[in-house]
Amino acid sequence: MRMIMNVLVVGSILSCAAGAQEAPKPALRKGVSVQMPVAAHAVEMRAADEPNSTIVAIGANGEVYSGVQRTEPAALSGLSAETVYVKADARAPFQTVLSVLDALRGKSVVLLAAAPAQAQKAKIIPPYGIQLTVAR
Repeated sequence: MRMIMNVLVVGSILSCAAGAQEAPKPALRKGVSVQMPVAAHAVEMRAADEPNSTIVAIGANGEVYSGVQRTEPAALSGLSAETVYVKADARAPFQTVLSVLDALRGKSVVLLAAAPAQAQKAKIIPPYGIQLTVAR
């Protein structure tokens, strides 16, 4: 019995050590889940996954979030980031999307979208989007 216990302990230590040697996986960020709209010509936006990136989410019901904090669209004008990544649910009211874009005038805005079909074959899919500048 003692021999079996020793084998199990050594086996678990080896499996933990082997797991530690695997390539690091990207850290998951807290965020608001939305049903991303599809854009056939969206391009990779890896910067949206950076820890210091500014994400604004618009839910299907029109609720607006800066990161994970619920906010009003007008409050977004106080964001200090030069580039803001907006992920709007495909079912979000268009008026809310326009209100968010209006509040972000003068900033570089990236509208995040679902990855094109050819990119969805990869194990880890980076963010995709379309960049625009909202004029003053």
